[in-house]
Amino acid sequence: MTMSAALRLSCAAVFAAAVFAAPASAAIKCNRGSQLVSGQWIATPYCQDQYLAEVARKSGFKASAAKIRNNPNYKKNLCQYMYSDIRVQQTCLDAGVPQLFGIP
Repeated sequence: MTMSAALRLSCAAVFAAAVFAAPASAAIKCNRGSQLVSGQWIATPYCQDQYLAEVARKSGFKASAAKIRNNPNYKKNLCQYMYSDIRVQQTCLDAGVPQLFGIP
């Protein structure tokens, strides 16, 4: 192997190590049911479910965001109690809870 080929190979290895060793900040950032996407806060189902779990825990329920996301019936049952809370009303409306109360 020539000196220039060895130098290229070692530079490529150092570059690859630097790229793959950098920590990825791909964590989803949520705030009150909205997700930070390209510098803008938008409402997403993922963050709304997380916020519903936070509000429910503050009200005394043992709710987790994962359980709400994975079980739509649990979300509906939780929303039956939480629907009157203005912070999660839209989330519960999207889950179809008001139909249970006869609200069109």
